[in-house]
Amino acid sequence: MRTISPTVSAINPSATCSTAEKAAEMKRKGINIIEFAEGEPDFDTPENIKKAAVQALKIGFTKYTAVAGIKELKEAIAFKLSRDNGLEYSPSQILVSNGAKQALCMIFMTVLQPGDQVLIPTPAYVSFIEQIKIAGALPIFVKTEAKDNFRLTLEQVKSNYNSKVKAIVLNSPNNPTGAVYSEEDLKQIVEFLVEKNVWIITDEVYEKLIYDGIKYVSPATLCKGAKDWTITINSVSKTYAMTGWRVGYAAGPHEIIDAASKLQGHVTGNVNSIAQKAAVEALLGPQDEVVKMVAEYDKRRKYIVERLNSIKRIRCNTPQGAFYVFPDISGLYGARYDDKIINDEMDVVNFLLDEAHIAVVQGAAFEYPGYIRIVFAKSMEEIAEGMDRLEQAIDKLNF
Repeated sequence: MRTISPTVSAINPSATCSTAEKAAEMKRKGINIIEFAEGEPDFDTPENIKKAAVQALKIGFTKYTAVAGIKELKEAIAFKLSRDNGLEYSPSQILVSNGAKQALCMIFMTVLQPGDQVLIPTPAYVSFIEQIKIAGALPIFVKTEAKDNFRLTLEQVKSNYNSKVKAIVLNSPNNPTGAVYSEEDLKQIVEFLVEKNVWIITDEVYEKLIYDGIKYVSPATLCKGAKDWTITINSVSKTYAMTGWRVGYAAGPHEIIDAASKLQGHVTGNVNSIAQKAAVEALLGPQDEVVKMVAEYDKRRKYIVERLNSIKRIRCNTPQGAFYVFPDISGLYGARYDDKIINDEMDVVNFLLDEAHIAVVQGAAFEYPGYIRIVFAKSMEEIAEGMDRLEQAIDKLNF
């Protein structure tokens, strides 16, 4: 009899991908679907970055590279971390991976052992949870509250800490809520974690997508010893509209990066050589296109929040970062349409896909029922049309 590893069998598929796949199937049938499910910039990769990739091809930079990344890129990442985050790392403390997802997985596999516990503030990015389970550790969910703008508090960290807690995952700006931690709140949390020798794994992939003049602060800078207990994860995917290029990285203590690099050597080897050259240009080249993208995201953010809060039975916090809104749709529970009743947010997701032809992701995918995630990395025209469809569909419900 054929069997599948219990570890692999226990993995849940990505909800963001499965929703997108259902929407894609409807599109193939000729249905006009507005895609609000997949977190991907709608902008093209800036021209200077694409030209760097073309130049890499022209000079034949198409062979294997060092597993942990080319020296030029690791130096560029080290420069970026110093310039933008006030963090000093040597290139040997940096691992270049196939996107931030792989960087996270390599780090989880490196620092966690079976029986370890990992604190995860929820709502949480879907892959954190599954990767921690793959590493044999146990995710401990710490529910944040909308009244706190979905930010973890020191009291919550203290009340969920025990001697088995080996690590915490911090994600600011957050996917799916867009929450951004203040320096004051984060500093107290980091000080406590460092005192307890807890690894701080910080996902900073949305750090450049911040609004309202808020300054981003990296946890590794916040107190004495923080850098020794922090592993910073980032990528070029969201900031530079390079999702398909698959270049992410981790920066941290030598022994962790060395071990994670050995692991990656047996999993994938090096990241695409051409994409690495493009990433160098992304980090060191002009940043004006990023500024333009953020300004446009900000316009969309303000518009979509206003529209959502004008729709009956929906409430939505204003995100301070990233390109997601996370509205509370529990006010729709109990409503009827045709011969169906809406009982949970998955019913809302299916209702919106079937009736409004808009694709969103259920809050339960992020361990936070009662909400849905909507991506506003879409044109203003698509967002306006999507909100019109949403409002019209809800008007058809019977309460």
